[in-house]
Amino acid sequence: MSGSETLTYGGGEWGGDPADEPSLTIEVHESDLATVTYRPAPEGLGRFYLGYQPRDYYDDPAESEPVDLAGEAEAFAAWAAEVGHDDVQPGEVRALLAEEGVEDPQDVFVEETVERLLRLVGLPVPDALHDADLG
Repeated sequence: MSGSETLTYGGGEWGGDPADEPSLTIEVHESDLATVTYRPAPEGLGRFYLGYQPRDYYDDPAESEPVDLAGEAEAFAAWAAEVGHDDVQPGEVRALLAEEGVEDPQDVFVEETVERLLRLVGLPVPDALHDADLG
């Protein structure tokens, strides 16, 4: 992917309505960071990052709020159960989340991390991500 791409899962399919619950929206930015927003989520949770956190990527703390990584991992594992994949462990999710202050993300291209997250929760990889030009 070049530039930015938004992938939305709602109503049981990619390209669905993000107002449906459960829903998942993934915004990939320049193959470096992805913003993951999911619903339903407990109050104060429902958004995390893969690759870099925006506050680190843009070297500006105002770009994103601090992330409760443990809370998001647990809430997203519960979200996965809601979409029918009830054996996802919070630790598996937590291992994929962008740490604050990361200098070298796990994967060169964040699309690879997004794909691993989707496979973890049993969702199909959308064509837009699978066919991404990683480089």
